[in-house]
Amino acid sequence: MIRHFGLALALAVAAPAVSARAQTHIDHLSAVDLFGLADRARAAGQIDDAATFYDALARDPDMQVRAEARFRKGMMFADAERWQDAAIAFRALLDEQPNAPRVRLELARALAAIGDDGGARRQIRQAQAAGLPPEVAVTVGRFDRALRSRKPWGGTFELALAPDSNINRATQARVLDTIIAPLTLSEDARAQSGLGVRLAGQAYTRIGLAKDLALVPRLAGLVNLYRNHEFNDVSGSALIGIEWLHGRDRLSVSAGPTRRWYGGQRYADTDAVTIDWLHGLGRTSQLVATASVSDVTYARNNLQDGTIYDLGLSFERALSARAGASVTFSGTRQTARDPGYATAAGGLTLTGWREAGHTTLFVSTGIRRTEADAALFLFGARRQEWLMSARTGATFRRLAYRGFAPYVRLAYERNISTTALYEYRRAATEIGITRAF
Repeated sequence: MIRHFGLALALAVAAPAVSARAQTHIDHLSAVDLFGLADRARAAGQIDDAATFYDALARDPDMQVRAEARFRKGMMFADAERWQDAAIAFRALLDEQPNAPRVRLELARALAAIGDDGGARRQIRQAQAAGLPPEVAVTVGRFDRALRSRKPWGGTFELALAPDSNINRATQARVLDTIIAPLTLSEDARAQSGLGVRLAGQAYTRIGLAKDLALVPRLAGLVNLYRNHEFNDVSGSALIGIEWLHGRDRLSVSAGPTRRWYGGQRYADTDAVTIDWLHGLGRTSQLVATASVSDVTYARNNLQDGTIYDLGLSFERALSARAGASVTFSGTRQTARDPGYATAAGGLTLTGWREAGHTTLFVSTGIRRTEADAALFLFGARRQEWLMSARTGATFRRLAYRGFAPYVRLAYERNISTTALYEYRRAATEIGITRAF
């Protein structure tokens, strides 16, 4: 049992580093022997050899032996600043023992080191939701207030197959009534299904200007490709921002262009300024407020050109060591040369997530109301609509390989509009891999 390991390891004889031949005998060694071999290899700086022994111990039928092996492996990688490997080890331990606050805090430290500031804060809130001893809570409170992403660069990457029942979010109607005469839509103007490839990613670098001030340039891209090239949707952005941290607050201001191409042709050019404010609320909650102003030019229809004003407010709370939820309010005002394209919109989104063993599950539902300033020329009714959406998905960490984890996401949208051109249904799936680096 684990309580005897301290004495057993103290009496263990010196063991050589693992070799290819030694690996074939791992299954015949006791847990005490394997811990001894791992510690000797770790002390000799042979980290990968030590990890081999810890991996063997992670298959032990005794849950406490598995937990000890994963914790030592995670701490070994953390000491070597192999933060991605450390995070994987701590996550595997938490999958079996979610109410282990020390492990969750070590996972937060690893996530912060790889630049996943949001994930690190979430782990802290979940640890605090599970309850911490007073002396530990004080230290964690300081860490939460001082949490910084010190990594000089990082990013995220996703690659997926994406079957979609309505890739262009178009109406299924063949004929639309207009104030002049019935309008027959061409095939490509109606709802099209397809199997696409989705590629999304972002990368950033952080340049320190002062103790709590940093310059953060960032590149991001989203690519959706289909067999029918008319529906290929590609966008990219280049932003540069200033990030300021103080106490429980993080304030960032960024600006830059976004360019979008649809069907291989320029679709829209956007130049935006965005302000984000994150504020910690107690031990288990946080508030995120976002505001942006964007100037948009449409290549195919200059009557849509105008300015977009966005506001968002999100409240997130850890409900337990394994679960959390958030509620987000959003509002948008878009001006346009033609008042038929000018709109005002507001929405509400509810999201919840839970860790179930080696799987992270989430579910999200939202509703959004949009109204146009006036009717479009061909349509007698002013555009008024309700967009209802639902999403769910899972990330399977047990199947992770070298930091890449497979995921599945499902989405459904239903837009009900007084203007038939904008009414649609859509069901979509993503099956892919994701990684933060």
